[in-house]
Amino acid sequence: MTDKRTLLFLCTGNSCRSQMAEGWTRHLKSESITAYSAGIETHGLNPYAVKVMAEAGVDISGHTSQNIAEFSDIPLDVVVTVCGHAHETCPIFPTGAKVIHVGFDDPPTMALTFDDAEEKLACYRKVRDEIRAFVETLDTHPLMIKGT
Repeated sequence: MTDKRTLLFLCTGNSCRSQMAEGWTRHLKSESITAYSAGIETHGLNPYAVKVMAEAGVDISGHTSQNIAEFSDIPLDVVVTVCGHAHETCPIFPTGAKVIHVGFDDPPTMALTFDDAEEKLACYRKVRDEIRAFVETLDTHPLMIKGT
């Protein structure tokens, strides 16, 4: 029997924030958490997200954008919504997964205000680092502890 928790990060399009969160969780917490990510829709993998994660030593280039419907048969312990739209439209999970909302700014939207590629990447790096800081706290989050 394992004490690993199964966690799904949910966002609108599963292209950026949820992908980064899955990548960080697999990189930092794979011994205690099985991580997935999905979207209410699928928008493909954001190349800027791939780039800034690679800069931090995490390869998400093999990830694919997945729809939440693909996880209907997977027993999830916790679902973390990482954007407002996903939180507002989050489905009820038959497995009784607990839902946590931890919203992060949308890097593509933030980057629209900049023309310079480096300034655009800075938006992605900021959110990447915020997501990492959250992932580092997962083992102590009350909903991630077995029996809660």
